[in-house]
Amino acid sequence: MTSPLMARAIQLSIENVRSGQGGPFGAVVAKDGKIIAEGVNQVTSTNDPTAHAEIVAIREACKKLGRFELTDCELYSSCEPCPMCLGAIYWARLSLVYFANVAADASKIGFDDSFIYREIAQPHAQRQIPMIQIMREEALSAFRAWNEKPDKIPY
Repeated sequence: MTSPLMARAIQLSIENVRSGQGGPFGAVVAKDGKIIAEGVNQVTSTNDPTAHAEIVAIREACKKLGRFELTDCELYSSCEPCPMCLGAIYWARLSLVYFANVAADASKIGFDDSFIYREIAQPHAQRQIPMIQIMREEALSAFRAWNEKPDKIPY
């Protein structure tokens, strides 16, 4: 299957390598077959480890559409989304995701995220970056306030 929207995501990934702005990743958010937003990996150019192509495109699409849900939109990514981007895709509630390269392809050139999946499966204290729970009772007050807030915008 070929797609001009995927072709654009791939073109963005190639252009990003040539420009030196970041890694070889591009993404497009589309609605009704039209591009709403584009993104490229900007991790090194912005010193932002969350500036993956998919995240950049999702942020831009939400800004342009004036909403935090993209239920009627599709994502085209030059590579299978990493765990962080996958989380953002689910939070944005995109209707469909197309991807070109797979995670194993990215791993071969130094972008290996398999360790993150292994880390998630570990108990908090056994992770490479230990995670220690403290002050839960105090923090629950924010959750109680949210739960009791009558005019909250659920997501």
